[in-house]
Amino acid sequence: MANRNDSFIDEVTDDLRRERVFRVLRRYGWIALAAIVLAVGYAGWREWDASRRETAARRFGDAILAAEATQGDAAARAAALSAVQAPQQAQAALRNLLAGNAMAEAGDMAGAAQRYDAAAAAAAGDPVMRDLALLRSVMAQGRSMDAAARDGALAGLSTPGAPFEMVALELKALALVDAGRDEDAVTLIRQIQQKDGLSQAQRRRLSELLITLGVEPEPEPSAQLAPDPTRSPEVVSPAPRR
Repeated sequence: MANRNDSFIDEVTDDLRRERVFRVLRRYGWIALAAIVLAVGYAGWREWDASRRETAARRFGDAILAAEATQGDAAARAAALSAVQAPQQAQAALRNLLAGNAMAEAGDMAGAAQRYDAAAAAAAGDPVMRDLALLRSVMAQGRSMDAAARDGALAGLSTPGAPFEMVALELKALALVDAGRDEDAVTLIRQIQQKDGLSQAQRRRLSELLITLGVEPEPEPSAQLAPDPTRSPEVVSPAPRR
């Protein structure tokens, strides 16, 4: 009799538990269903967005390559590059930089500088691309650039650790020469020559600039030859004993 009562109590308990579960599902089940729908929809949207971005990037790359392969002179290539659609900031920076290069090759330095400035503005979040575009703009404008604007641009480009610090410092030295400040130019050149990371070509250009200023360049330090790791060390035979 006790076993029969226990079985009856267990059945009633199970029924009550199922009823409680069904009641909870009827009240809150739509939340779980909505969460599942949202998760599936978000995953699908991410996949679609990634595919869309990949397609757009491929389309932009194909358009750039087609513009670079334009038949004719550099001006025609610059026009083709300028016409490429660039919906993203990074794409606009690259397009303007390449179009500026083509304009500079065609001799349109004013147009090239405008393109470089536009590339720098579009590449605000990319320090390397931004500084490269600004540096190219300064080089394209040359002596026609306002002196104060050029000094300000080169000051920012030549800060320690900047991507193109050495080139910007060399341009600062040339700007000092153009301004008739030869002594300041010589001092700056000496400072540049003491910096690490100076390329051999730039070291040679700076020495030639010193010569044009009537200053004898300092002799270049002798290069320390490192052992060639691809060659096996020579075996030295021990001296014969006497």
